[in-house]
Amino acid sequence: TPEVLPKSEVITYKSFDGTLISAVVTMPANLKRDGSNPAIVMPHGGPTGQALDGYSRFAAAFASRGYVVIQPNFRGSTGYGKAFQAANFKDLGGGDLKDTVAAKQFLVASGYVDAKRVGIFGGSYGGFMTLMAIGRVPDEFAAAVQWFGIINWRTMYRDQDEVLKAYQRTLLGTPDTDPKVYDAASPLTYINAAKAPLLTIQGENDIRVPRGQAQEVNDILKA
Repeated sequence: TPEVLPKSEVITYKSFDGTLISAVVTMPANLKRDGSNPAIVMPHGGPTGQALDGYSRFAAAFASRGYVVIQPNFRGSTGYGKAFQAANFKDLGGGDLKDTVAAKQFLVASGYVDAKRVGIFGGSYGGFMTLMAIGRVPDEFAAAVQWFGIINWRTMYRDQDEVLKAYQRTLLGTPDTDPKVYDAASPLTYINAAKAPLLTIQGENDIRVPRGQAQEVNDILKA
């Protein structure tokens, strides 16, 4: 029943450049405000998705096990106007990743969360953000779970269906027209710096994010 589910609320925090970011926070019951609690940052998919203050089976499952959960609506999210939605174009894993790290910092500053006990978990673009985080800011997250995320936008462009190719062009251009954008936006560029333990989850027959993306993650980290 709803009465026994962990409660969530919408909060707002300032990111690295002063931009206000909205997020949904789900709190376990009876937390001590002693800086000892673990947390999970859950970036959404898209990137033009949006975390809403509704029922999340993941947030409910994690919070019921003692994790504070934050779902940030980083720049690029829908629901905050066109300029905000376009703010990560050709900058995937740049400012939007900084917004996601700022979500962790908000939880730590609240006095509830231990900075060394924060994990990151997401699917699709949230999986991409997870891979970006462990590569670009390897000291921020203690553990990571990426669910059908993107490691390499070049192979993604090559292997995906035409509708998603067209969407990717609006976010990044093409590998031929914008090679430097592709380099900067691919977790592949940074993944060798990763040190957090990572769980990768991938569907064998995924038609949106082909299985090859997870295979690349696996092969690089194994090597």
